[in-house]
Amino acid sequence: MTTPQYPVGIQTFSKLIRGGYVYVDKTQYIKSLTSQGQYIFLSRPRRFGKSLLLSTLEAYFEGQRELFKGLAADSMDLDWTSSPVLHFDFNTGKYDDIKGLENRLSSHLEKYERKYNILPRSDYDPALRFENLISEIYEKTGQEVVILIDEYDKPLLAAEENKDLYENHQRTLKNFFSNLKSMDRYIRFAMITGVARFAKVSIFSDINNLNDISMVNEYADICGWSEEELLRYFRQGIEKLASEREEDFEDTLQEMRKYYDGYLFALKGNRLYNPYSVLKALTNNEIDPYWFDSGTPTFLAKRIRKRHIFPSDINGQKCTRKDLIAVGLNDRNPLPLMFQTGYLTIGDYNKDTQLYELRFPNQEVEIGFYEYLLPAYVPEINDPFSPFDFTLFKDDLAEGRPEDFMRRLATLLKNLPYEDHSEPTYRAITFLISYLSGTRAIAEHHGYKGRTDLEVFTSGHIYIFEFKYNKSVKEAMDQICDRDYAGRYALDSRQLFLIAANFIEDKDTRALEYEIESV
Repeated sequence: MTTPQYPVGIQTFSKLIRGGYVYVDKTQYIKSLTSQGQYIFLSRPRRFGKSLLLSTLEAYFEGQRELFKGLAADSMDLDWTSSPVLHFDFNTGKYDDIKGLENRLSSHLEKYERKYNILPRSDYDPALRFENLISEIYEKTGQEVVILIDEYDKPLLAAEENKDLYENHQRTLKNFFSNLKSMDRYIRFAMITGVARFAKVSIFSDINNLNDISMVNEYADICGWSEEELLRYFRQGIEKLASEREEDFEDTLQEMRKYYDGYLFALKGNRLYNPYSVLKALTNNEIDPYWFDSGTPTFLAKRIRKRHIFPSDINGQKCTRKDLIAVGLNDRNPLPLMFQTGYLTIGDYNKDTQLYELRFPNQEVEIGFYEYLLPAYVPEINDPFSPFDFTLFKDDLAEGRPEDFMRRLATLLKNLPYEDHSEPTYRAITFLISYLSGTRAIAEHHGYKGRTDLEVFTSGHIYIFEFKYNKSVKEAMDQICDRDYAGRYALDSRQLFLIAANFIEDKDTRALEYEIESV
């Protein structure tokens, strides 16, 4: 049996098809996309297939029908007339200064000016050159132009910590794309993709008929893979991965579900797998956090820290639809932006209140985000020469030494800078370190008499935590016992520890007191 070729890092449709790589057929969307209107907008997380989608549309509009042989589009009633295509890709380029964006725009314009033998007008700014390019191509070819814009917001995300640069990039892009409306008569179709929608309204405000399909049910699965697609196209790879892991196919599939499944972009869509992580896992024969490790959510971690959002409260937050589709870069609440960037997804929806519940899509994202968030509170947590190195905490719980764990934690809290002494900071650090120290953890685990603050599991131990602030250790331990939090583990063979903790903070004292009982 031929070993499948997985297209890791390949985002060009023609290269993927001609190279014989596995391709999850999404061409059935071409007909409905091209009939939705002249201007389409789609938001999806990074590395989720947006670039491949635009490359597929580029091949279609260029009339390369031979590439679609055997695919859904080949049997559909489509207009295969070739059109000139302008494909602007903002994935690459440096945008850390004013000239960076201008240079990227100029590079794109020069490429198409050369292709269509259009004399560059050096006195024109990028916006005027773009307008001239569209009209000149139409005049030379007699054909309407197709415009594909990939990752329009990359320059803005790169400038998110520099207000002046961000506003400059925003003005430049707005001026550049404002020509789409005035060039209406020369344009056959335009599609714009990005990660976040925070600038869509201002940058594309001149395009009155821009159709945002990001949360439309019909297009919920246009990027990402359903489990049905996963099994249809990648069964052989999953079988090989299962063999490498020395486990059953179903056990490996279940592990992939936990790590990579769970994204939902519209209420009637399927739960979707992350394509990038799946391809990497099947190529490397190992389940690891590939998508999360490929990008760092620095600005999101800073916002969570600044807003004193308790880490376990990230899961289950409620938002309106308006929150999810029209956020601003400087909005106080970072959670809608976490949805757009793929760190949260739709968990549930209440028809009565019309509120969406946001949750981490899977274990890869949840653990990865918490691991990235922890150094925002404790920078030395990743220093192997520090007494607060995270691996030491992890070893304490793995080896069944809760006393060492709590003593190390109490010392760490005493070493925090003065301005960091607060209940939210204490609770966040304690939660993150405890949660990440186990092989599995559950925050606010509901039982028949109440819910625990945190439960942490290792191969040989279970830890039940109850936290109080300026109350007493006795009150915390009484709650654990009175509500029988340990009862659900009566038949579990692992050693069980009950940990009651109280954060003390007044004008004279800042400390963590605790009591540990072994059951």
